[in-house]
Amino acid sequence: MRKSLLLAAVAVMALGAGPALAKKQLVIVVKGLDNPFFEAINQGCQKWNSENASSEYECFYTGPASTSDEAGEAQIVQDMLSKPDTVAMAISPSNAPLIAQTIKSANPSIPIMTLDADLSKEDAGLRKTYLGTDNYLMGYKIGEYIKKGKPDGGKICTIEGNPAADNILRRAQGMRDALSGQKDLPALAGEGGWTEVAGCPVFTNDDGAKGVQAMTDILAANPDLDAFGIMGGWPLFGAPQPYRDLFKPMAEKIAKNEFVIGAADTIGDEVAIAKEGLVTALVGQRPFEMGYKAPSVMIDLIEGKPVEDPVFTGLDECTKDTVDTCIQK
Repeated sequence: MRKSLLLAAVAVMALGAGPALAKKQLVIVVKGLDNPFFEAINQGCQKWNSENASSEYECFYTGPASTSDEAGEAQIVQDMLSKPDTVAMAISPSNAPLIAQTIKSANPSIPIMTLDADLSKEDAGLRKTYLGTDNYLMGYKIGEYIKKGKPDGGKICTIEGNPAADNILRRAQGMRDALSGQKDLPALAGEGGWTEVAGCPVFTNDDGAKGVQAMTDILAANPDLDAFGIMGGWPLFGAPQPYRDLFKPMAEKIAKNEFVIGAADTIGDEVAIAKEGLVTALVGQRPFEMGYKAPSVMIDLIEGKPVEDPVFTGLDECTKDTVDTCIQK
């Protein structure tokens, strides 16, 4: 009898020991897995995991295969919100209105925040906070570098990504405000001496090769163009050799500020391109910091702790003369 009771007790203990309970998921959903910017966010997420191996929480990084797959990102947000182990979510919206509608439809009870890119102002109440770059300031600084290079103004073309990406739209507005000295102009038509040429802004859907081709076409159609304002680094880090091929013949003009290029980001080949003198200035974000900080912010939200809105990460500014020291270590 005692032996039977002992065996039964062992069996109960074995059942109770079963597989380890799955960790609670702090989900990061990015615009696309094909972009090295978002891979840097993933590296920050994984560093948090390695430093918090005993935590009940785990940072889980996901997104559609392609940055241009807006519907795919929305579907992933919907799917992850339906999982019981998802306890908080940080989203980088490719299409801000679409993601806002997805959140409304899901009506989640868990805290939602945005990362890297925000929702539009009218939808900001759907998330608890935004963590990432001050995108308006980033664009403003790009504009300041362009204006410093050509203080009398000129003709400019803006290269943007997704037409519904709030972060890119804010950067473009910041650049216009810096160049014009005015606020909230939808386009430049001589203000501050600057005019946006026909066919611009160009929307590339974050495709580097498409961005280089667009700039090639704009230069051909506007041989008197004075500047490009590139609101994301896609042409430089996504198609670095075609970018070099396009601008190497213009290297002397860029060196003399006869042609000015201000661009976002400092990833991939971008800093090397700056060192080669093929871009006037880079204003870079800190995606690793975003991915590293996001889990801690999500935990604070889960626990009801006060969290600032927004939570800004910093900027790195690089020119040919500062490339060896410009990146935050």
